[in-house]
Amino acid sequence: MSDLIVVGFPKVQEAEQVRLELVNIQQEHLISLEDAVVLEHGEDGHVHLRQAINMAAAGAVGGSFWGVLVGLLFLNPLVGAVVGAGAGAASGALSDIGINDQFLRELAETLPKGSAALALLVREGTPDRVIERLRRHAPNARLVKTNMSHTDEDKLRHLLKTAAKQAEALRLS
Repeated sequence: MSDLIVVGFPKVQEAEQVRLELVNIQQEHLISLEDAVVLEHGEDGHVHLRQAINMAAAGAVGGSFWGVLVGLLFLNPLVGAVVGAGAGAASGALSDIGINDQFLRELAETLPKGSAALALLVREGTPDRVIERLRRHAPNARLVKTNMSHTDEDKLRHLLKTAAKQAEALRLS
């Protein structure tokens, strides 16, 4: 089972930086993410979701491939590519893997205007080592929501608090 972890940040850029850093950390096998979405509650009151994977684009690429293949069978690969890309983009836009978008929109509306959050669906990981790597972002990070057990949530809160103190000490020195 995967854990849902939502961490709030005062600025969108900081949430984006953490997401990019998590991609690097994932390549080192310290964490395994199923989904990572930046939620933004804009100053204008609108909610924006920044998905890690653009499903419409991924669908278009896959659809193009299959369209060309089918088009070759019927001696018209160009038409097959166009039709396949369109069908793939449509199916990709309609598919929702990872964290439910409606849940994310409702959660983003609870954030203060102008702030952001990073929603993570974590398959497995080593929280202490990951937070150690993300320490510089810790002074502004706050745990917003999780489906972890109370014990694991308390451990995560403790790790975030410790990292925040360490980051603040480094900043002052």
